[in-house]
Amino acid sequence: MTAFVKQEVKNNVGYITFFHPAGNSFPSSQLQELVRTIQDLDANENVTIIVLQSEGTTFCAGASFDELLQIDNLSDGKQFFSGFANVINAMRNCSKLIVGKVQGKAVGGGVGIIAACDYAIASTKADIKLSELTIGIGPFVIEPAVSRKIGHTAMSELTLAGNEWKSATWAFEKGLFAKLVQPEDLDSELEKFASQLASYNPDALAEMKQVLWQNTAHWSTLLYERAEISGKLVLSAFTKKALQGFKK
Repeated sequence: MTAFVKQEVKNNVGYITFFHPAGNSFPSSQLQELVRTIQDLDANENVTIIVLQSEGTTFCAGASFDELLQIDNLSDGKQFFSGFANVINAMRNCSKLIVGKVQGKAVGGGVGIIAACDYAIASTKADIKLSELTIGIGPFVIEPAVSRKIGHTAMSELTLAGNEWKSATWAFEKGLFAKLVQPEDLDSELEKFASQLASYNPDALAEMKQVLWQNTAHWSTLLYERAEISGKLVLSAFTKKALQGFKK
């Protein structure tokens, strides 16, 4: 299968589904397409809420290592990491509540995307990891979103133990996931919750979205400042060597 980002509207629920053969990792082009799709469903009057999901067994492996290896200047580095900033800000600025369906593991930017959902339902197989420090960079762009959900203490634990997987139960207890279910129950639980939420007053939901994201307006500049930090670090010899090691 080739990579894609697609949308579908059913019963006032807008579904966004993404896929990439490399563990649902994101190259720049697909991050851009995800932003456009979020904005498109936000403008759709037939959509009350949005569900964000992926295909396959892994939810999202984060940034595309192949593209990271090709970065050779600060401008390109900042532009690449700004892709995740654009997605998080699109989710934050979207007037519709976004529900995440997390069927499997998430790494790096994938954890940031989950954190930017307004509500996430996950399977017990949805372990998480922030491995950025192990390759010489850091989760700078996604940190505000993740810390907002799980707090600075848990964020520190997740980041500094970058070689360790944290269980789905850990992520649920820290607040990243709002609900944790058995894998076989994930689809039905998601559909039931999405249907119920979509039946509420759209104006009330939109107002609630504003309340949930209060005090985050500064992210429109902060996340891009963070992207520049990551863009600089990805040029280091340490990171280039680490990325080559992963490709082997």
